[in-house]
Amino acid sequence: MLTMLVKMSLITLLYVGVTFLLWKALNGRKLGVDEKIAAGFLFGILSILSTHLGVDYGDMMLNVRDLGPMTAGLFFSPLSGIIAGIIGGVERYVAGTYFDVGAYTTIACSISTILAGFLSAFLNVFLFRGKKPAMAYSFFLGSVIEVFHMYVVFITHRDDVFKAFYVVRVCSLPMILFSAVGLALIAFVIKVYEGEWNNPLKGIQWEKVSVSSKFQMWLFGVTAIVLILNFSLAFAVQSETAIQEAKGDMEVLAQDIGNSVEWIYEHGGNTENYTHSVWSSGSFAVTTADGELVAGTQYDKYYNPELRKLIMSHKSGDYFTTNLYGDKSLCYLRETDSGLRVFVQLYIDDVYEERDIYAYEILLADILIFTAIYLLVSLLVQGLVVNKLQLVNESLNKITGGDLNEKVEVYSSQEFVSLSNDINQTVDTLKGYIDAAEKHMEQELLLAHTIQDAALPKNFVFTHKGFELYATMDPAKEVGGDFYDFFFVGPDKLALVIADVSGKGIPAALFMMRSKTAIRSLAETGSDLQETFRKVNAELCIGNDVNMFVTVWMGIVDLESGEVRCINAGHEYPAIRHSGGDFEIFREKHSPPLGVMEDVEFHEYKLQLEPGDCIYVYTDGVPDAINTAEEQYGTERMTEALNKKKDAGMEELLHAVKEDIDVHVGKADQFDDITMIGFRYEGAREGW
Repeated sequence: MLTMLVKMSLITLLYVGVTFLLWKALNGRKLGVDEKIAAGFLFGILSILSTHLGVDYGDMMLNVRDLGPMTAGLFFSPLSGIIAGIIGGVERYVAGTYFDVGAYTTIACSISTILAGFLSAFLNVFLFRGKKPAMAYSFFLGSVIEVFHMYVVFITHRDDVFKAFYVVRVCSLPMILFSAVGLALIAFVIKVYEGEWNNPLKGIQWEKVSVSSKFQMWLFGVTAIVLILNFSLAFAVQSETAIQEAKGDMEVLAQDIGNSVEWIYEHGGNTENYTHSVWSSGSFAVTTADGELVAGTQYDKYYNPELRKLIMSHKSGDYFTTNLYGDKSLCYLRETDSGLRVFVQLYIDDVYEERDIYAYEILLADILIFTAIYLLVSLLVQGLVVNKLQLVNESLNKITGGDLNEKVEVYSSQEFVSLSNDINQTVDTLKGYIDAAEKHMEQELLLAHTIQDAALPKNFVFTHKGFELYATMDPAKEVGGDFYDFFFVGPDKLALVIADVSGKGIPAALFMMRSKTAIRSLAETGSDLQETFRKVNAELCIGNDVNMFVTVWMGIVDLESGEVRCINAGHEYPAIRHSGGDFEIFREKHSPPLGVMEDVEFHEYKLQLEPGDCIYVYTDGVPDAINTAEEQYGTERMTEALNKKKDAGMEELLHAVKEDIDVHVGKADQFDDITMIGFRYEGAREGW
């Protein structure tokens, strides 16, 4: 027993180890055809090793050979399982036929191993659909293939059913147990390695269990209960039948033996040599009324005071059970007309032998029928219900993902027709509501765009002839977060402002209006530039729970002297062109954006403009504009576009830059607002 346990455990662990190493080496990637064939040969070789390293019981070999094709087919590839099964099965036939290895069960073993390969391939494709089986499934399938193995032993030895029963009785439990545990252990190791193991002791989250899994659990439970009840009833009936048949035989035997011994005894013959078979291993004894032995199996060899007492303590017609000769026995006592007492004994194992053979065969057949029904019903439910539900869910996922043109078209039954039509009708109704809401939103956004656009100054004609100014804003959406502004803050003092609010759409537009109003109102009070930025920053930090901010470039131009006092609060660097030269990026020191935090200092710097000098300021929507290849427009291309039109008027210059941006972007969507200001200083006014 110990040797059997050790050898079976070692070969099972070898399967587990090889499977884990191969799984780890493949690292979850899909196998090529050559790799599937190689895996089949590998597990076929393991099947061969299982045959020859198994426990030799003469006419039979205890082994876990079927683990090879089952593992290959369930965990790697259907082709691998078939190849492993053919290799293991054919080699088992050769070993049994030509080398007398477990010769008695050669056919059964070969068939079951080949079938294991095809079964695993079938289950991989149609039941598990390429996914790894769970531990419970693996344990069940490992058991079933060995149940089939044992059943084929019965089928292939109908002419010698008693020996077949002996083989099945010896081999069934260890082979079923080790194959089931081995396959379940392989599933466990792989799931732990993949991080998919869920400890069942922590409870099952039923809301995450699929409909098919719940159905299969209920089907398994109900069918198993029916199987157990059916087998238990049949077993009880067979047990009673076996007892009644044995009692009938014992009555006939007792009468025959009594009549024969009585005739010999009455005619003075020698009864000591009288023999009579009592089944294969039973016995009889004939005594006088006072317990003197007259005849018996091997005469007085088995007759002892204990047996004499037993015979004398019962009356004619009694049936009773007792431990006799070391084993439990069914006994019968009959008294002849002349007073002889005839005792007949049958071993209980012999009484129940045919019942046990029938029970084993029926149990194995019931398990196989149960498995077939379970798999067929599971596949039927999978095909008729689960797969259709998955199609419905796939369409619903597309719909909830925003594709309202998706249609649910599962028309395999009346229920699914109704479900599909109801979903499609609901989506059509929803589309109608959405279309109405979008039209309403478009109207509101158009109004918001009109209001925002009206807030930006559009008059670029000035009575002051000492400068030229033009500005544009192109929002990425109906409304944007960029803005520009220009206004006088004193005699000959022109303020230029360009800003970019974080975010887009309505929230950015609201924050933009708040920022624009604060900057203009505080700047017009005559505060110096740094004080203006400090106050605006403090104002924007109040109630800014969504942590929005705005980058701002602001310059106040002294139109008499050409001096420009500037602050750059986290904004893009301006491009400066001096008269006769090219536009170049002017990289000054940045200050923090407005609205980020309170009590920050803002750095002011100065520019000196001469007549003909230009300032070009812009938001990040210009350099960050991307095309379909996700290439940015960039400041280098921006300055090139500026310099191509450097002598043009400001309106023409800004339109030229926007056209160049459009050429670069092509068919790509605009994802950010594009805002620009162009300013040319013409010198001090005359006669103002």
